[in-house]
Amino acid sequence: MSLKNDFKAFIMRGNVLDLAVAVVIGAAFGRIVTSFVNDVLMPPIGLLLGGVDFSDLVITIQDAVGEAAAVTINYGVFIQTLIDFLIIAFAIFMVIKAFERTRKKEEVKPPVKAELPAQEVLLAEIRDLLKAKK
Repeated sequence: MSLKNDFKAFIMRGNVLDLAVAVVIGAAFGRIVTSFVNDVLMPPIGLLLGGVDFSDLVITIQDAVGEAAAVTINYGVFIQTLIDFLIIAFAIFMVIKAFERTRKKEEVKPPVKAELPAQEVLLAEIRDLLKAKK
């Protein structure tokens, strides 16, 4: 196969397309959570902490000189990003837990079996006995 055909086969696999969709949806979900944290969650937390705006929390290493900007460590932005991450991780955790709960219910249901001929039942019993001896 040529490189072009190999690449086309790779791209057309279902799991690659699923991954692409997941990345796009994940990026959109990340923006939603970031907006939730910045616009809904952080203002009350800042108010409870005495009117602190986390984006203003910085450590100045060197003051601005002329047109050169000040050199700062923006630890408030880091705190904001860390809170975003924790909320996103918790939301994904809750989605996975709900999915697992649904999946366990499906596994509990006994599979519907059609009546097998007596010969097949006997062969299955023999197979199971042989597996048990190993």
